Amino acid sequence: MSTHVDPATADAPATDWRDTKRYMWLWGLFAPAGLFIIGLPLIIGLNALGWHEVAQLPVWLGPILVYVVIPIADIFFGPDGNNPPDEVMEYLENDRYYRYLTYLYLPFQYASLIFGSYLIMSDNLSWLGFEGHGLHVANKIGLAITIGMIAGVGINTAHELGHKKVDMERWLARIALAPSFYGHFYIEHNRGHHVRVATPEDPASSRFGESFWAFWPRTVSGSFKSGWKLEKTRLARLDKSPWSLQNEVLTSWLMSVVLFAALTAIFGIGLLPYLILSAIIGFSLLESVNYLEHYGLVRQKTASGRYERPAPEHSWNSDHIVTNIFLYHLQRHSDHHAYPTRRYQTLRSWDGAPNLPSGYASLILLAYFPPLWRKVMDPRVLAHYDGDITRANIHPPKREKILARYGVVEDSQAADK
Repeated sequence: MSTHVDPATADAPATDWRDTKRYMWLWGLFAPAGLFIIGLPLIIGLNALGWHEVAQLPVWLGPILVYVVIPIADIFFGPDGNNPPDEVMEYLENDRYYRYLTYLYLPFQYASLIFGSYLIMSDNLSWLGFEGHGLHVANKIGLAITIGMIAGVGINTAHELGHKKVDMERWLARIALAPSFYGHFYIEHNRGHHVRVATPEDPASSRFGESFWAFWPRTVSGSFKSGWKLEKTRLARLDKSPWSLQNEVLTSWLMSVVLFAALTAIFGIGLLPYLILSAIIGFSLLESVNYLEHYGLVRQKTASGRYERPAPEHSWNSDHIVTNIFLYHLQRHSDHHAYPTRRYQTLRSWDGAPNLPSGYASLILLAYFPPLWRKVMDPRVLAHYDGDITRANIHPPKREKILARYGVVEDSQAADK
């Protein structure tokens, strides 16, 4: 039997399988580095042609990438379908090349944040070809949105790092969360969401009939409260006050405060509204992904009154390769919940897990328009439960209306459970 030997993986187990995405993962660094790779050359080139107004548009690279380029690429390249076999899992897990790629996200993320802050606050960008003026206000907003989307994808990088047992990686996760002011995610996701996933008690699991715009305030406030409560409980067991530097939620927020204070001290207080906007965009991008991942899915209660264990059928998956590359296999979400500490390169798609019609990037945009979202996703939830809508995680304010729509009459005793 012949084997494929890659010089970079010469010590790998003897097998015909090879990671065809090994060097594709480098594309994941395009998100934080895009301003330098594409943005700057375009700005300079367009200004050289005398197209000064058009030359400001590349600062909108973030929404163009997330809402246009990646969804189109997902359609064009389609699903991946390539799972690592058991015999290479340990080797693949220990290959440091993959973790170094996640580490590299952070310097590019912060370089884009600092450079973007400079572009927003500078009144003279003649060195870029502009004629003695800075960006228009509308394009400053566009740049803040781009920086926010880099921070949002950075939350996913923090998600990958924060699940690991290496202390340095946990610190890097908190650094990646600082620009989005969402440090409590590091605590709430690991110790809250993974415990309560796909239950009505989980603020990060969206419900059938709940629009993204109803989910957003519930998950933002609920995650904030959950993260603080989890740390307060942990510290109480140690006889420690929550108002101490041992509170990892508090110290994570302090990292954001220090970062924002340093940037405004360097570039001016006028930068602060743009930093706040970018933070909101960043954590909203995360929450739009959360909205997709468990919509309408619920773990049923057992005879003991406890929820059944999380299983593949409790997460929406997608194996579209382009979004997988940019989000470190986050779309293989069932495997992530089954093995939270497993590194992204070893995550596998599961047979039998419910699948989204396209990649996460495509569905994010759809989620912003509730009628379109319901048209696409509600039939899939219903089909997943074999037509029994009562088995879904239904949004309580709309429960009666939804059940009536599907011809279900529920007695008051069942409704209270």
